[in-house]
Amino acid sequence: MRMFERTEILAAIAQQTAKGNAILAAGSSCGLVAKCAALGGADMLVVYSTGLSRLMGLPTSRIGDSNARTIEMAEEIRNVVSDIPVIGGIEAWDPVRLDLDRLLDKFWAAGYSGVINYPTISTMGDKWRDRRGRVGLGFEREVEMIRLARQKNIFTMAYVASADDAAAMTDAGADCIVPHVGATRGGLVGHDEGQAIQEAILKINKINDAARAVRSDVILLAHGGAVAEPEDTAEVYRHTGCVGFVGASSIERIPIERAVMAVAKAFKSVPVPRS
Repeated sequence: MRMFERTEILAAIAQQTAKGNAILAAGSSCGLVAKCAALGGADMLVVYSTGLSRLMGLPTSRIGDSNARTIEMAEEIRNVVSDIPVIGGIEAWDPVRLDLDRLLDKFWAAGYSGVINYPTISTMGDKWRDRRGRVGLGFEREVEMIRLARQKNIFTMAYVASADDAAAMTDAGADCIVPHVGATRGGLVGHDEGQAIQEAILKINKINDAARAVRSDVILLAHGGAVAEPEDTAEVYRHTGCVGFVGASSIERIPIERAVMAVAKAFKSVPVPRS
């Protein structure tokens, strides 16, 4: 099984950015999406159990035993994609897997060449965050997971929804900071209310500034909220330090909704000649 070392992934990212090409990390929760994303030029695939809810026609939701499901999904993805890195989403605050070192080894053994902290408490608000933190299963577990992965020389990405979380993850050694500016808008079950692209850019810049204040070499990739379409990423690249995009609903939900509805309408519109 082809695995990608951290230095190899970083070198490929540097090569792309030196050419002025944006980095694309494509959320892929089934083999078909993974295969098509890779053929479309994605630099890496990101696999999380929450993607299964999108494929079920539901809003993005945590489904069952997240770590077990994500580990299980690796076989389907790796069966059809072997030439780009696959990144696995780890729920670091899983109470039945307290040994993060062992959990990281399981993800590597399953075929994940990198990890990202997802599901993440960073996006869940102070009430839930405080409740989890009081029992030792808070955001600090996510930071520790990234720190351990860095010590193992595994490529790391970190979703963060605040400047403080960005600073903590950058200090822990995260290779990529991914400003998470909210649930992706658009499509059948997206979040259309609230955020404009200008608001997303302001939040991204606050997060990016906090990360770069800790380490100037950290890679910045945008995600979520009003950053949903290719034209949105163009705005982000113009006004932030982000060099790429992590697409989840934007890759494996919204395009599928549009494509299937369009082809169903096309087939339905073909008339049958009367005898």
